[in-house]
Amino acid sequence: MSYTPAAADVAKLRNTTGAGMMDCKKALVEAEGDFEKAIDILRKKGQKVAANRADRESAEGAVIARVNEDNTLGAIISLNCETDFVAKNEAFIELAYEIAEMAVFAASKEELLATAFHGMTVAEKLIEQTGVIGEKIEIGTFERLDGPFLGAYIHAGNKIAAITSLSAKVEGSDEVAKAVSMQVAAMNPIALDENAVSQETIDKELEIERHKLTEEGKPANIIENILKGKMQRFYKDNTLVHQDFIKDGSISVSDYVKSVNGDLKVTGFVRVSLA
Repeated sequence: MSYTPAAADVAKLRNTTGAGMMDCKKALVEAEGDFEKAIDILRKKGQKVAANRADRESAEGAVIARVNEDNTLGAIISLNCETDFVAKNEAFIELAYEIAEMAVFAASKEELLATAFHGMTVAEKLIEQTGVIGEKIEIGTFERLDGPFLGAYIHAGNKIAAITSLSAKVEGSDEVAKAVSMQVAAMNPIALDENAVSQETIDKELEIERHKLTEEGKPANIIENILKGKMQRFYKDNTLVHQDFIKDGSISVSDYVKSVNGDLKVTGFVRVSLA
């Protein structure tokens, strides 16, 4: 019996990749329902795939980033709910900010849930709010970052937030950290630089590009040289410090940071999205 994908699976693949419905259906049939394999099939056919698929999962809520007073600790949480109506409610957003403030000082989501909150724990507060609002309220994502100097950015609508770490506190650090965090939120880099890209990601990208070049009839003896250029482009598009700076496309993020202080570097970032 041939495999027939469910409409929901086709829709999910379409949301993840941006490919057409029929292409998604065919890919799932060819992959016999294997979602990851279907994505690779679509990529090999030249379809655009989002760099971070998990961030495309449908969910409502508010994403809030907070940093401590001396800009050395930061956290992002997503407070999830069922409808956009609740996500836009002022009291819900205020609750998300309160929990995010406490998240800065929690080592894990579990520790945050056990933190005291107005006479109860955070976990108990979420259960309480579930009863009050009539929707399931929970902390979806929890991310922390520490460093010499941190800055945060929350995109309008509270669906995306990012925190960036710089190598030092210098004149202009506030502006730089916020600008780079905005870059992270907008461009969704997969890693800080080429050295931070996982070998699994590199191997998969090489496999995909090698397949395309072979299909195009490129000679085997020049494919490896072409792949070097392809990977350099991949790093430029997908790693933070090499990306074109969104406020000035003529320079990279690294160049922008150095223009403020020659010794300043980006040392890390975290990003959370419900968009």
